[in-house]
Amino acid sequence: MQSLNKNIPATFVLFLFVAWSGYAQKKISIVTSLPDLASIAQEVGGDKVEATSIAKGYQDPHFVDAKPSYMISLQKADLFIEMGLDLEIGWVPLLVDGARNPAIQPGGKGFLDASTGVPLLEIPSGDPTKLRAEGDIHVYGNPHYWLDPQRGKVIAKNIFDALVALRPENKDYFKKNLDAFDKKIDEKTAVWIAKLAPLKGTKIIAFHNSWPYLTERFGLQVQAFIEPKPGIPPTPKHLVSLIKLIQEQNIGSIIIEPYYSKKSAEILAEKTNAQIVELATSVGAEKSINSYFDLFDYNVNRLVDALGKSAHH
Repeated sequence: MQSLNKNIPATFVLFLFVAWSGYAQKKISIVTSLPDLASIAQEVGGDKVEATSIAKGYQDPHFVDAKPSYMISLQKADLFIEMGLDLEIGWVPLLVDGARNPAIQPGGKGFLDASTGVPLLEIPSGDPTKLRAEGDIHVYGNPHYWLDPQRGKVIAKNIFDALVALRPENKDYFKKNLDAFDKKIDEKTAVWIAKLAPLKGTKIIAFHNSWPYLTERFGLQVQAFIEPKPGIPPTPKHLVSLIKLIQEQNIGSIIIEPYYSKKSAEILAEKTNAQIVELATSVGAEKSINSYFDLFDYNVNRLVDALGKSAHH
């Protein structure tokens, strides 16, 4: 009897080899809710992953349209990453359910809540259900934790763990990338802190409560919000009290996100000479912000420029 391998055409062997190589090199498909997560995932995953984000950097992360096209990309995803803490509660559950991809359902191997293990600020005490009824939208703590670069390292470690669970054979490669990311974050954080050090303790007004992690890291103080409660537009009475506060405490800057109307901020600026500073909440909010590192470069430079000017007035 002829040996079996003589009957297997060489082209078929080649086909098997190519198919196997293709399988071995298939990139992990990562879909994230926000672009900051995609940027960090790409840093950790390197050329073994392809990370894309559903939301754009200039969109309000609380409100994104749950389009059917997003479900299609989630159907093919190996890993889905969300910020969690109810930040995306209005749209992510709809998309994840609609995708009908068992791997990326909460509890699945391909689902990651990036907030795991992150030290959180502003955790309200009390029963979440009651807090929600009272109109408190962040019952688990403030969800804007990615706006502190050091907490970005916790996000990166969570992504590393998720990637290792999916591709244990690439653990050393992912670890090398994670270490490089952490090192770069530490080096850059030192630079950012040094840049803002002369402005430590500067008082500012903010539109929405997006900034506690950023201001804690860089030593700035938000004295009040234009929104009396998250998502609630200010009344004329509230604006009058803010004008008084700005004048009494000599506050020179009002920070606002790119997706909110500037109307109220403009009224305050006009009455007080405080200046409006638009900061980016996410990667991609401006053309120059292509990575997680760019996000802080941009915001720190904006703050140094604006707060430095207002300090000299």
